[in-house]
Amino acid sequence: MKYEHFFSLEASGPSFRVYRAEGIRMRLDFFAHILRVALLHDGESLLPTWSVCPGAADLPLEGRDKLSSEGFPCVCPPISEDGDALRFVLDGVSFAVEKKNFRITARNDMGVLYADRSGLAYNFAGELGDRAIHYTCREEGERIFGLGDKSGAVNKAGRSFAIAATDSMGFRAESSDPLYKQIPFYICENSAGSYGVFYDTASNGRMDFGAEHDNYFEPFSSARFEEKNMVFYLILGTTAEIARRFSALCGEIAPVPDWAFRYCGSTMEYTDAPDADRLLRGFVSKCRKEGIEAGGFYLSSGYTQIGDQRCVFHWNRDKIPSPEDLSAFFRANGMELLANVKPAFLTSHPLYEKIAAEGWFLHYADGSPACFPFWGGMASYLDFTNPGAYAFWKDCIKEQLVRKGIRCIWNDNNEYDVADAEVLAFGFGTETSARLLRPLFSLLMARASREAVREAVGETMVPLHVSRCAMAGTQRYATTWTGDNLTDFRDLRFNHYQAMTMALSGFVFFGADIGGFSGPRPDEELFLRWLQYGVFTPRFVLHSWKPREASTMPWLYPDKMLAVQGIFRLRERLLPYLRKEAERARTRHESLIYPVFLRQPDYDCEADAFFCGDGILACPVFDRGAESVTVTLPGCCAAWRLRGEGSLIPGGTSLSVPCMPEDLPVWFTAE
Repeated sequence: MKYEHFFSLEASGPSFRVYRAEGIRMRLDFFAHILRVALLHDGESLLPTWSVCPGAADLPLEGRDKLSSEGFPCVCPPISEDGDALRFVLDGVSFAVEKKNFRITARNDMGVLYADRSGLAYNFAGELGDRAIHYTCREEGERIFGLGDKSGAVNKAGRSFAIAATDSMGFRAESSDPLYKQIPFYICENSAGSYGVFYDTASNGRMDFGAEHDNYFEPFSSARFEEKNMVFYLILGTTAEIARRFSALCGEIAPVPDWAFRYCGSTMEYTDAPDADRLLRGFVSKCRKEGIEAGGFYLSSGYTQIGDQRCVFHWNRDKIPSPEDLSAFFRANGMELLANVKPAFLTSHPLYEKIAAEGWFLHYADGSPACFPFWGGMASYLDFTNPGAYAFWKDCIKEQLVRKGIRCIWNDNNEYDVADAEVLAFGFGTETSARLLRPLFSLLMARASREAVREAVGETMVPLHVSRCAMAGTQRYATTWTGDNLTDFRDLRFNHYQAMTMALSGFVFFGADIGGFSGPRPDEELFLRWLQYGVFTPRFVLHSWKPREASTMPWLYPDKMLAVQGIFRLRERLLPYLRKEAERARTRHESLIYPVFLRQPDYDCEADAFFCGDGILACPVFDRGAESVTVTLPGCCAAWRLRGEGSLIPGGTSLSVPCMPEDLPVWFTAE
């Protein structure tokens, strides 16, 4: 009967229970600090997971069974059961699950921690629409954190977000949605404590935290996804513990090389120019002349141009006569090149017909390639769920990049904007609607790129790989950044909020394009303030596309070079600390930079100040015209020193520190 579904026990084991109603099953798995809930429709295949692999460096290329318990510390809570409900205690939290409609409520000593909405919380028989839907109770005043690179304030309560990834160049960091990451994970803080929820799906969806209201129900949040079955993880603990446990759920985090913490150059101007080789070599000599230490250079896609079109794996020999000589030149000067690659092949690409003939593109039922608007024309996306396409990509990385001396890959424009349900993926032998797997293609692209380099070079080096699009689990293969941001003072502040949100979503090494990628050239004040902020972020990259204007390079304003050089020298001083703290964070599943409230819960979650590692409090300036920084030093540390010098200042002290744009930034070291 619609709206009334009565569940009875179908199967059980020490650490799981399966309950059945007509046409559906609900499964509970009990792990340390985690309850996994699965809604399974009869006759509906459950897609694998590529996100979840606890305690492991990787999972099979074709994915892992979403209901696997491998790697989890299973627990066996005593379960009491009567005609109306089942009850158990997990991690000190008391759970009751009503057999009618399987409504879950969790309580602790402080009150109700988590509850499904009254009435019908799950879409069992289409009563709530199509596909997967989940409603949970919402407490007024609760705080919501996570979701990847979402825009706006750190606390996402009251907003609604698309769970999708898209190419959003020039986005407004205060309001644009969606952006580049697809991370259906959030942490809720309410009057009873904190809990986290991760929906294990690669399909698009929407998550609402109070924008939607319905007269017939108590305040609620909702999650909707295109995949019909639903598997989610309810994670218990403090906010900091939940963030760590989610990261650990997704497996090991790839290390980054020491040089990656230095400044890395990047601009589309150089590789788009006809004399790209000269400009790139000139970057090295300019850094040396200006006293700028650089670790590498991001090679934008202009090096692949045929006319005005960008054709991945094609080298424009007029621009760069010898990629081998260029990469050797950079390496001789202590720098690595990161080559930009894109997963879409324009229909004019020299390799297009070969790939189409092999059936390696996303396609329609008749086998013809699906085409989409892309940069420079129509293009088809490589299908990384096809082993032949996966191997082809690896061969291209080895032949066109690694054998030419380039060992670091920049996976770009990989958001796979596929909405058409008729577009199919090979699905490792089980043909699947591609739109259910969109961010998976970017994850597999990053994985294939990393594997290709490792196979060609061996384990003797630690490469840096970057992916613009990311889903949960991408951290096993690549770092990321927050995409093609806008040059604007207000966006600088909201880029910081984005970074704090990324820190709460499982990422360690990331950052924004310093100075802004899109829009007008930053003026002197904005340029210096962005550098003051960026010097404390893991990824220290100036990157821009400023047609008809000078690129955002360290020497953008010659009369400000003394101030710029001071900031770059500070970065050099910080390198040993950053490397040590990043490795600690990586192995402990924490973020290198993170909001203060993770260590001091009563601290303002929207504060400008943030932790860089566990020993530095960075205090940036985000307001035009400001001449000082006002900060309350966190009381979680007994004492602090301004810029690591001078007398001790007790934690909890509020003070104002002068800071002009030409000054070194304000920071404090914990004592």
